[in-house]
Amino acid sequence: MNGPAAWRARLDQLGREVAKFGAVGALGTLVNFGVSNFLWHTTNLQAVRANIIATVIAIAFNYVGFRYFTYRDRDKSGRTRELTLFLAFSAVGLVIENGVLYMAIYGFGWDSSLQRNVFKVVGIGIATLFRFWSYRTWVFKTLPGRKTAAGAESFLGESQDGRDGRDGREDRRSDVQRTHR
Repeated sequence: MNGPAAWRARLDQLGREVAKFGAVGALGTLVNFGVSNFLWHTTNLQAVRANIIATVIAIAFNYVGFRYFTYRDRDKSGRTRELTLFLAFSAVGLVIENGVLYMAIYGFGWDSSLQRNVFKVVGIGIATLFRFWSYRTWVFKTLPGRKTAAGAESFLGESQDGRDGRDGREDRRSDVQRTHR
């Protein structure tokens, strides 16, 4: 698959992935905000500590959502590796999110409930960009067969609809014949 059709297919696939990632992330964000605000208003925990607890709970929620919804079609063979990388990249996201909150509270003295929530949104936003990139690149890897097949089609000049990419005619040869030109 070459040209504009290939780009459109890739953009469509990326759009679906972003939408699924966003749906899981939105629910995880509700969990995160709910737990952090609950802890801020009902306990004597410092704001950043309470937020770390909320973020850890949201990370657990998000892993289940990403594994079984967003990236359910991705490679499942190395679960230990996947979970280790997920937790490592999530920890970096936790540091980004809570670093922004820490700077707002302890660096600038912005510690009202509204200010905490505003800077929580900023921190989550920055951390989400990092998490999306790292999860799709390193954690939930595409199955090797898909990339190989797409690369082979591209190399051979054939489109998905079975037409020969050179002149547009229907290619009625068997798969074996097509690979031995």
